[in-house]
Amino acid sequence: MIDFFYPPFRKIMPQQIFRYGACGVSNVMFDWVVYFIVYNFILKHQMLHLGFVTLSSYIAAYVFTFPITIVTGFLLQKFVTFTNTGLQARVQLVRYLLVGVLNITLNYAGLKLLVEYFGIYPTPAKMIMTVFAAGFSYFCQTKFTFRSSISHPKDKHKMMGVQ
Repeated sequence: MIDFFYPPFRKIMPQQIFRYGACGVSNVMFDWVVYFIVYNFILKHQMLHLGFVTLSSYIAAYVFTFPITIVTGFLLQKFVTFTNTGLQARVQLVRYLLVGVLNITLNYAGLKLLVEYFGIYPTPAKMIMTVFAAGFSYFCQTKFTFRSSISHPKDKHKMMGVQ
């Protein structure tokens, strides 16, 4: 279905980049909706007391949202964008989760900074962090997660120690 919308973009970007962007934007929109629902209607802007730790409502909403959208993001990227990488699904999943852990750290620090130090409302702060993290994720997904062990003839020579 995504490819139906590709023809107008054919001259300005390869199909894989279009698919990556379409999947990414779809998952981001889904993430924002889930975050909004959790923050506003489930947590109702209240701190989440877990006994051993208390999470602010905007961080708790992120903690609940992230596992959902990391799964949907992986499935979209694996089955729509990077369909021919030659890597086993479990290798891709482990790499994707590693990038996810880095994104958790990046988002946590960014949300704390934007909300507590710059006074930005939680939902717009989440949106800002999403855009920032998207650039980081794009680089990691194309160069690490879905990259074949030997994806280019030059890489093959590097792996064999030939320059």
